[in-house]
Amino acid sequence: MTATLSSKGNILIVDDTPDNLRLLSAMLIDQGYEVRSVKSGSAAFMVMQAELPDLILLDINMPEMTGYEVCQRLMIDPQTQEIPVIFISALNEAFDKVKAFSIGGVDYISKPFQVIEVLVRVENQLKVRRLQTQLQERNQQLQTAETELRHALEHERTLNQQIEELAAIAERHRIARDIHDSLGHALVALNIQMETALDLWQDNLDEAYRLVQEAKKMGSDALKSVRESVSEIRTDPLPDQSLEQIVAQLVEEFRRITNIPLDCQIHLPHTPSQRTRTAVYRIVQEGLTNINKHAGATAVILRLQAIETGLQITLQDNGRGFQVDTHHRGFGLQGIQERVSALGGELQIVSQPEAGCCITVRLPEG
Repeated sequence: MTATLSSKGNILIVDDTPDNLRLLSAMLIDQGYEVRSVKSGSAAFMVMQAELPDLILLDINMPEMTGYEVCQRLMIDPQTQEIPVIFISALNEAFDKVKAFSIGGVDYISKPFQVIEVLVRVENQLKVRRLQTQLQERNQQLQTAETELRHALEHERTLNQQIEELAAIAERHRIARDIHDSLGHALVALNIQMETALDLWQDNLDEAYRLVQEAKKMGSDALKSVRESVSEIRTDPLPDQSLEQIVAQLVEEFRRITNIPLDCQIHLPHTPSQRTRTAVYRIVQEGLTNINKHAGATAVILRLQAIETGLQITLQDNGRGFQVDTHHRGFGLQGIQERVSALGGELQIVSQPEAGCCITVRLPEG
């Protein structure tokens, strides 16, 4: 719509009769419309090059170019085809209404003009035009919003992929550090064992042999641990299985290896994100490994459940426990703490010597 703020609409009148132009112009100007008048179709196209009207009143019988021909040209031009055209015809003139509407006309008025009829038909078409324009603007806004949303979703998918890749790298770094720490401790203990065996080699051959046997076992255990850690780096912990299934496998493996009763309950109504699933799997895996290595427990409880803010992991044992303040970085807790912190979660550890340990992890929904 090209109407100014002070007018009700911009109307172009095309009629070769000066009296008709003066009468229609005065009638519409009195009602607050902005009006331009021309006497031929060619003049109309020249005027529209400067500014497109909101509505055209078009006489049918004009020399050189009839109203039908003007309308046809308007309808094939993308810039003017949306402008409504009201034909003007005298009652005694031959008027092909079917042709008028088929070539793009939207209404017609008859001469002699009836003021009320002209104003009603003009305002009706301008209202329709305004609604069409608003609809086009809304559609354009929706298309723009859809495009922006699609770009935002694509950007989010890219970011999520990058986050998962970074999380995988961080996970590999944690496992590599665990390999370094555990292998370092094992090699120190193995070196002490071998030095003691060498010291006893001349005086107590049996004791030296026993120490060498223990050293061999320590080396085998260290090698097994390194292989398991390397396997964790190389493989996806959750290939084609749900979190419930893979945790259940961890629980079953723990029971089989340790023969320790484990009470496991899992209740997750919604599937967490890949990043959260991997973190939960690793936390449970590391927690059960710590219990096997250090706790000396005879019973274990595992709870994995949805809470209002996300999900919660509870891992409790009745083992020997430890002083939390002095062992905060020991017993595999550092790796769990790093995984929880990476997701913006909370870690709570309750333990006392000879009183077992309870680890509670709360992770935000995601």
